[in-house]
Amino acid sequence: MRWLNFLGGFAVGAVLGGAIGLLFAPQSGAALRAAIQDEWHTILVETRKAAEQRRRDLEAELAELRR
Repeated sequence: MRWLNFLGGFAVGAVLGGAIGLLFAPQSGAALRAAIQDEWHTILVETRKAAEQRRRDLEAELAELRR
């Protein structure tokens, strides 16, 4: 009986939380997906640049150590 009360409360909370989230969402689903995709692309580009710079730094350090 306690488990049924718990599961019922959980289900009601999940439905209410989802409804409140949809009501207060700042963007539509399509706009949010586009914003996330743009941010993801920016993060990938910056990560690749940082990795390339780090690789150049390490190669320069290795060349220095070999001398």
